[in-house]
Amino acid sequence: MDRKLKYLAAALFAAGPLSLTAPLALAQQKNPERNVYYGETHVHTSWSFDAFAFGDTVTGPETFYQYSLGKPVAHPGGYQVKITKPLDWGAVTEHAEYMGMIQEAMDPGSPLRKNSPVVAEAFKAGVRADPLLAFKLLSLTIAKGETIKQLANPVVAAPVWKRIVDIADKYYQPGTFTTFAAYEWTATPNSKNLHRNVFFRDSTKVPQVPFTPLDSTDPSALWNWMDQQRAAGNELLAISHNANLSDGLMFPTEVDHTGRPIDRAWAEARLRNEPLTEMKQVKGQSETTPGLSPNDEFANYEVFVWHLLGRKGPPPREYGSYVRQAYKDGVAMEQARGFNPFKFGVVGGSDSHVSVVPYRQKNFFGVHGTVDDTPQKRIDGATVLGLNSLWVTPAGLSAVWAEENTREAIFDAMKRKETYSTSGVRVAVRFFGGWSLDAGMFKQKDWVKSAYARGVPMGADLPAKDARAPTFAVWATKDPDSGNLDRVQIVKGWSMHGQSFEKVYDVAWAGARKRDPATGKVPPIGSTVDLARATYTNAIGAVELKAVWTDPEFDPSLDAFYYTRVLEIPTPRWSTMQAVKLGRVPPSGPGFSAIIQERAWSSPIWYTPSAEARKAARPGLTVADLKKQGSLALSDAQLKELLVGKTVKVRNAATGEHFEILHGTTGRRLITKVNGRQAALTGAGEMMHGGDQDYEIRDGRLRTDLNGTEFEVTVYKLGDKYVAARSNEFGYANYEVEPLKE
Repeated sequence: MDRKLKYLAAALFAAGPLSLTAPLALAQQKNPERNVYYGETHVHTSWSFDAFAFGDTVTGPETFYQYSLGKPVAHPGGYQVKITKPLDWGAVTEHAEYMGMIQEAMDPGSPLRKNSPVVAEAFKAGVRADPLLAFKLLSLTIAKGETIKQLANPVVAAPVWKRIVDIADKYYQPGTFTTFAAYEWTATPNSKNLHRNVFFRDSTKVPQVPFTPLDSTDPSALWNWMDQQRAAGNELLAISHNANLSDGLMFPTEVDHTGRPIDRAWAEARLRNEPLTEMKQVKGQSETTPGLSPNDEFANYEVFVWHLLGRKGPPPREYGSYVRQAYKDGVAMEQARGFNPFKFGVVGGSDSHVSVVPYRQKNFFGVHGTVDDTPQKRIDGATVLGLNSLWVTPAGLSAVWAEENTREAIFDAMKRKETYSTSGVRVAVRFFGGWSLDAGMFKQKDWVKSAYARGVPMGADLPAKDARAPTFAVWATKDPDSGNLDRVQIVKGWSMHGQSFEKVYDVAWAGARKRDPATGKVPPIGSTVDLARATYTNAIGAVELKAVWTDPEFDPSLDAFYYTRVLEIPTPRWSTMQAVKLGRVPPSGPGFSAIIQERAWSSPIWYTPSAEARKAARPGLTVADLKKQGSLALSDAQLKELLVGKTVKVRNAATGEHFEILHGTTGRRLITKVNGRQAALTGAGEMMHGGDQDYEIRDGRLRTDLNGTEFEVTVYKLGDKYVAARSNEFGYANYEVEPLKE
């Protein structure tokens, strides 16, 4: 059987009674085993002020819907573009603040011109004189809370919102193409991205006007408003924005950006209103980074390096800005505090500001109006607000498993988190977990039906434990228009005594490669990429990969999560393709490389121990325990006496690992031994130690900076012993400190 026939057979097999590409008559029937539908959750047209300022001055929501349906449309750069393959669903998410007000100011018959002609005329003149400067000034008024009331007046805002809803209704074709009433809430306190995209289930049940950052820039206020909307019969959900530019504020663990404690009420409000987060868009991915996941050889993928929304300064902090770490923090919080605010699924999006969206490396035509509308501009690194065009990547795609292509079915799939994100390719992915899934299940024609009956899909919680360890079934088929598959991985995270850990397992892979017995890793698949020609071949890789995997290191007393990541074989990045066409050397730099591996990420499946299982766990020592025993924290002078210029042995009581650390007299410290050996520290979870780095003793704490975030260690003396607690380990004191004899 050739590769295309094999792919088609696999797709038909996985979809159950219906094909993934079923005819319209069949697609309108409900499929209880669900179909995969690919869509867009995040896009802007000229009705968003920043898109207009970037040169997209003529498009509107209808442009996006026409493009999504496969029709050629005009790009602001003066040429036509066409999507490589039509979408199944999508929504325009204009910035809610001052939405469509440029168009209103220029329309002589608009409510704005009738109600506030002076403001409208001034606005119109400013935009025509210098649209980017006008955008910066308008953004400044939002940041300072100085709302231009005439532009936010419901009398002028409501008609624009109604037109957006009406346009979504116009293009809604149940069974073929689904649209939603949606918008973006664009809070950016101190240039830190806390944006959310808000979706309504039913376009007939929406508010008169959206809740905007002009009302409040606090996510808690947005959640309160969403609760009120739900109580009024308007069902809705929010998707948190790609978090890599949030500077650690998107996924906080102690206090939010206002200083409010992260407590159970905060967690429940977030879970109730935000079931999803954006994993990938044109501004990179938010899964993880090499700094957060040093043992993950695939972590260095499209790590976005832009400073905070064009503001000068250091790159954004990584802790609190990436999804995998948020999942790890979430299970640690569940264990330590009894709640987990970060049990969200994942989707992809674009954040394109040009109405049309490039999802493919081979069809990349920029995303910021006329700033990056030609290959020359893009390869030359044209910038807007400090954002280099070379950093930008094709959009991610949102995939949902739903019974049919309708608003109700797709919304419900998003709400239950049976979703996954891709880097823009259409890799089909199934992921189930349970206690009785067996290795032979893929031999069954109705294995999907069996998996639903005996387990749970991506986005769900494992049912109560009834076996020694959970088993996971994962299946993936390649995008017929992209590279073959390299491997399927399962990423596991877990928590113990306030610490969080991660491990990436290769569970299925192409070819005859063997797992390294020492590391457990499967070696690279190789590459067919010809950089000189910017081409590749599918001579390696697989069309389909599948596996049933049982966690070999399962501990029933520990909170955990599992998600799957599917990797394609290496292929050329868009920047390589376009550089070669221009006769240039393919560029590479911080945040991107000449060759990439496209991928897909599933929503997780979570495991939460029973109360009985928790009681069986080995207890950890807490700071509260130390204080009850009369232990006192060391002062600055005592810390310096213990550490400076000396080597100490530190034992992690949670893992049993031990380290020898030299604290120099010039503010540098160095790990000299790990478990008695001269070795580089790469173990995730050992953030107290972090390798060769600066340190400072201040206010009774040893302070270090890791990946842009400051962590503190407090050392307590109990009798003749020293015990240390690291911040962000949720009150546990996990480290035994022993001075070494000189």
